[in-house]
Amino acid sequence: MPPFARFVIFIFVSVIVFIGLLKFTLRTRSEKPSAKKIFAVTAVVVVGGMIFAKYGSNFGLPWWVYYTVPALLTLLLPPISFRMNKSEVIPYLCLSFLVSPFIHFVFSFFIGWKEYMPFIPIPSIWEFIR
Repeated sequence: MPPFARFVIFIFVSVIVFIGLLKFTLRTRSEKPSAKKIFAVTAVVVVGGMIFAKYGSNFGLPWWVYYTVPALLTLLLPPISFRMNKSEVIPYLCLSFLVSPFIHFVFSFFIGWKEYMPFIPIPSIWEFIR
């Protein structure tokens, strides 16, 4: 499969997981955020962040820039945009730190695609079988 197709799949899965994370974090609110706002924040954080990270590394930006900018977007934009209270921010931050490594593990271990987080080596199940 071409690298661009894999990248699109990574983005698609990340969007679904991130929307689930937001819905889970904000589930106790009496007035739920609009789908439009959830999609807008998701587009900036996930799609924008992943594109910035991928092309930032390709264009020679230092690693601390192309990893830090998307990480800050992930950590700051949703709590600010949704005006999360403490009981929402704490689970959001904890889960947001776990989501990317989890997605990376699933893709690396079960499918053998290791480019989601290439600096964390996870062997594929297919490597164990061979």
